[in-house]
Amino acid sequence: MHRMQQRILDVSGWIFAVMAMLFAAGCRPSVEITREEAVKAGPYAIVPKPVSLVPGSGTFALSPSTRIVVPHNAPEIRKVAEAFLAGVGTSFVVPPRIIEGGTGDTDAVVFSLDSSSADRTPPEGYRLNVSPSMVNIVASTPAGLFYGVQTLLQLLPPEILSRYPTMHRWLDIPCVAISDAPRFPWRGMHLDVSRHFFPKEFIKQYLDLLAMYKINVFHWHLTDDNGWRIEIKKYPKLTSVGAWRVDREDQPWDHRDPPRPGEVATYGGYYTQDDIREIVAYAADRFIMVLPEIEMPAHSVEALAAYPQYSCTGGPFYVLPGGYWPNANIFCAGNDSTFDFLDDVLDEVAALFPCPYIHIGGDEADKSNWKKCPKDQARIKAEGLKNEEELQSYFIRRIEKHLNSIGKRLIGWDEILQGGLAPNATVMSWRGTDGGIAAARQGHDVVMSPTRYCYFDYYQSSSGEPPAGGGFLPLDTVYSYDVMPPGLNAEEQRHILGAQANLWSEYIPTAIHAEYMLLPRMLALAEDVWTPLSEKNYQDFLGRVLAHYRRFDAMGVSYRDFRKSVHSDESH
Repeated sequence: MHRMQQRILDVSGWIFAVMAMLFAAGCRPSVEITREEAVKAGPYAIVPKPVSLVPGSGTFALSPSTRIVVPHNAPEIRKVAEAFLAGVGTSFVVPPRIIEGGTGDTDAVVFSLDSSSADRTPPEGYRLNVSPSMVNIVASTPAGLFYGVQTLLQLLPPEILSRYPTMHRWLDIPCVAISDAPRFPWRGMHLDVSRHFFPKEFIKQYLDLLAMYKINVFHWHLTDDNGWRIEIKKYPKLTSVGAWRVDREDQPWDHRDPPRPGEVATYGGYYTQDDIREIVAYAADRFIMVLPEIEMPAHSVEALAAYPQYSCTGGPFYVLPGGYWPNANIFCAGNDSTFDFLDDVLDEVAALFPCPYIHIGGDEADKSNWKKCPKDQARIKAEGLKNEEELQSYFIRRIEKHLNSIGKRLIGWDEILQGGLAPNATVMSWRGTDGGIAAARQGHDVVMSPTRYCYFDYYQSSSGEPPAGGGFLPLDTVYSYDVMPPGLNAEEQRHILGAQANLWSEYIPTAIHAEYMLLPRMLALAEDVWTPLSEKNYQDFLGRVLAHYRRFDAMGVSYRDFRKSVHSDESH
């Protein structure tokens, strides 16, 4: 994982530096939103903001007698209708029932696919019409119907999300006509489970939050120096050894003592392959693609602790209990058995994830051991490579060739551009936008994820915050992001798939802390990747977000109140 370069200051030093910067620059509070201003959002506090919304007159009364109408023999649509009923939660003693067939002339919520409307309704788009007598959701795909459901649920009272029964005779839905579709096809959110292991139940809750805001990619950072989190049957020591580290949670992340002789590693965990299948299926029900990341050639010392023969030096190694930089212990690119090992691992990963991509990291590879390793130097000579940068390109190309042979595409951080980009690779641009622009101009697909706008482990304010990973990223900065880089022609723009925010977890050991870092910044990201630029307005957005705080309260999730933030004019 790639932010060690930025960790020049520890947490306390960073806070002092930011506060000094703010004092020098002149602090100002973020936009203040009163209850009255939030009320202006009215009953249509939808996030992300739809492309077109025309308020109606009156309400539709959803009650136990309401029929939920789906077509005959359409299991995918029925599953979306069931998602709607699940979203209503415990609002009724007897929930509405699903019926197949019919048009539902009155007191009905009708789901229908209209493939002939694909020209008017893109694959993930939908049309939602609420009248006093019925609700219609029409889309050209089940995904579009699902996103229509997410909007419909946001029109209902927040208490539907409560974990406790809130029995109603009916629920009012305001009348409205909405036509909606996303700006970008890739709308991603990442979670690092290597630095701290998050249990399966929290992963599902995380997916629920993503689905609420029409995020459709979950980037699962499963391996890194601090823990290997996925069961690989052929190599059991990856989890018996690589998933555990000595417990140093009482020490600062970047200054942790190494293991003592004979000390038992007790901190960690991993997901079994059955866990993975369960989570992938759970995500698929919410139209979320799960993108696995298996780091290579760097950020892999936890794997080398288990199998040191694939390193340049032979070890011994241990799973890092904290952050150390630089970490020169990476996979040996001159050893053919290294690639046999990685191919085997990727084969098992590919079988677990239907996602067409596998993320291989590719970032922050310290090549000092490659410069000293006879096998790596022999590889450079045999392949006619100029230097270690081109050896990294050789490594990535060789991995890509295997991934392509098993029906997968390679995606990696923008360092995979070093030494020449693999032929079919997709680039995730984190070090600003230059890497993404360069890749798009070379004809490669790109996911934008620049630190300035998309690193949710950064601080949200200059004071009163829990520990974070450096950097400063308030809500308004996230919202100001225009995903499409300037200067690209129409053909190059087609390679910008969308954007993704990243939640690295060095300083985020608990689910409550993760939620706090995620919300409400993820709502700003959701609007960045869904809503047309012409429809974005920060003041309007804040009014809608405030209404969503009531939803978070009902769900019992943690979030940051943006009204308490203070930031510098320099943050824009």
